[in-house]
Amino acid sequence: MAVDYTVIVVYLAGMLAMGWWGMRRARSKSEFLVAGRRLGPAMYSGTMAAIVLGGASTIGGVGLGYQYGLSGAWMVFTIGLGLLALSVFFSARIARLKVYTVSEMLDLRYGGRAGVISGLVMWAYTLMLAVTSTIAYATIFDVLFDMNRTVAIILGGSIVVAYSTLGGMWSITLTDMVQFVVKTIGVLLLLLPIAVVRAGGFSEMKAKLPTTYFDPLGIGGETIFTYVLIYTFGMLIGQDIWQRVFTARSDTTAKWGGTVAGTYCLVYALAGAVIGTAAKVLFPKLGSPDEAFATIVKQELPIGVRGLVLAAALAAVMSTSSGALIACATVANNDIWSRLRGAVRRDEGAHDEVKGNRVFILLMGLAVIGTAIALNNVVEALTVAYNLLVGGLLVPILGGLLWKRGTVQGALASVAVGGLAVIALMASYGILANEPVYYGLLASLAAYVVVSLVTKPTDEAVLAAWRERLAGRGAPAVEEPATVGA
Repeated sequence: MAVDYTVIVVYLAGMLAMGWWGMRRARSKSEFLVAGRRLGPAMYSGTMAAIVLGGASTIGGVGLGYQYGLSGAWMVFTIGLGLLALSVFFSARIARLKVYTVSEMLDLRYGGRAGVISGLVMWAYTLMLAVTSTIAYATIFDVLFDMNRTVAIILGGSIVVAYSTLGGMWSITLTDMVQFVVKTIGVLLLLLPIAVVRAGGFSEMKAKLPTTYFDPLGIGGETIFTYVLIYTFGMLIGQDIWQRVFTARSDTTAKWGGTVAGTYCLVYALAGAVIGTAAKVLFPKLGSPDEAFATIVKQELPIGVRGLVLAAALAAVMSTSSGALIACATVANNDIWSRLRGAVRRDEGAHDEVKGNRVFILLMGLAVIGTAIALNNVVEALTVAYNLLVGGLLVPILGGLLWKRGTVQGALASVAVGGLAVIALMASYGILANEPVYYGLLASLAAYVVVSLVTKPTDEAVLAAWRERLAGRGAPAVEEPATVGA
């Protein structure tokens, strides 16, 4: 195992080194929060794929393949579909807005009164997303070092908090690009073919497993529909995803770079399901499907390769964790704290802005680590996060982009009714039930449409300013307009 340990330690040290390098680049609010809006297609595609394909997509995706076969790809597949939809239909407009948060977009569209409430919902989502990723460190470090769960969470979480606090989005971009390469080599180029060969090839896998394992819809139509509602729509509106769109140097980069990343996600989804199916042949009696990834890596891969693949799993977790962390801190600082203390929404000084955002990343990082230690169920935490996001914010965000008649009163009603309905229904039906997101989304839509129609239309001056921003005119100047990652 010494070779495997060396690979992991070198990888972790590299993450910290990139955090230090990123600190030298992040000298303004724009550089710190959105990498100066200067990423070209290559870096944009790699980092976008890295953030959406986290521990749930890697460890969880293999686990679903173990449990359901090829149809286990649907969870990650719907993530890819959501990213494709965002990139093709919305990302160009989002990038042209030149904002920092989803709540700022809502304020622009509706007239400046939707930010705090939507910010609270988005903060809860990003916090829980970061928590679920942080919990996953325990699984990986347990395989690597037989480490205590709490110690593993503190170790993994501290590394992410350190490089994120140092360099902000620049550090996260650099580390995500490395993580994208490591995941591609470790999972797609190494683990996938080795797992299939060790399982005897597809003919042997078909001979040993039930036919349902090779049915594309074997996981069930209702489950697939729920995945679409939660993950496909969640990709359209999440602060962690939008904040990456804001890093694109042009709307063309956001559109086509995101399309490449979404296509990569579809391939990654199928790969995870195939690996899980092979693990079912090799280890048919595991205690939990989530053990499939770690077991096949530990038992079937040669020395050195095993370390690289475990580094790939660690990369998957870290990319999502760091992206969610900076999103959580950005929302907490820009959409909640700044508004509650009556701060003016503008860059008052690059140095102070960077310092303030660093403090919030550190504080949110400590909160994430503490919450991760206290919670045990990753699936429940992730479900709560996405139910709140989709039930509370999907309608007012897409409504603002697509329906001129939507009003600020309708948006606020939609957020409040949808969010409260989801919480109440989760308490009634159970956190993992499908009904909370179904009925919560319908309640949010009804509130938005009805209240918007019975209230005064949005002021034409607000809509005119909104159209100007959507067209890329009247937006704040981009700092240091040099290009990166062409």
